[in-house]
Amino acid sequence: MSARQMSKKRLFVADGVFKAELNEFLTRELAEDGYAGVEVRKTSSRTEIIILATHTQDVLGEKGRRIRELAGVIQKRFGFKPEQVEIFAEKVAKRGLCAIAQCESLRYKLLGGLAVRRACNGVMRQAMESGAKGCEVIVSGKLRAQRAKAMKFMDGFMISSGNPTRDYLDTAVRHVLLKQGVLGIKVKIMRDFDPTGRDGPNKTLPDAISFIEPKEPEVPAKPYSRPAGDN
Repeated sequence: MSARQMSKKRLFVADGVFKAELNEFLTRELAEDGYAGVEVRKTSSRTEIIILATHTQDVLGEKGRRIRELAGVIQKRFGFKPEQVEIFAEKVAKRGLCAIAQCESLRYKLLGGLAVRRACNGVMRQAMESGAKGCEVIVSGKLRAQRAKAMKFMDGFMISSGNPTRDYLDTAVRHVLLKQGVLGIKVKIMRDFDPTGRDGPNKTLPDAISFIEPKEPEVPAKPYSRPAGDN
């Protein structure tokens, strides 16, 4: 991330490559600690990296040792000076609404030998109990027999097209390396509308219809008469 002047197009591409490589590194390093994504905030003087995880204490390590090691690796790889980058760990508010966390959970269940149907139903139940509007889990590969196939599990309401998918859907894909071959996992969680924007998008669906209750008619306390020309 050199400080020399570059075009806006190259700057956007460089930022995207930086975040993609950082996400790949943290996914491999913090998979067992409930890694659920990363946010990068840039200012003129420094870069803030916020790691989202379900087990923040494991990310920090004993007396903050592990997060300092991660900061050192990132500084060395991307050429940051020590004062130019800062790393924070933030706990995921609702684990059941995070597709990455649920995908990793399903991955470790399958690695532990749990039946596919039971593992997927457990993930869907946790997502729906956390307030999701819908959930879809797809597992494909050599599930039981030698022949590969795909199993799809769905619950609730799910959209598949249009611009609202960017706001409402949270999607994650992982691969499980088993003895018989590789299984592919895809988890899609549709969050519900939230006016605060904390547990879901604050934009309503374009086809959502809201019914307004009719006003109660005003009933006069006693009969009265109006002049003839008064409407």
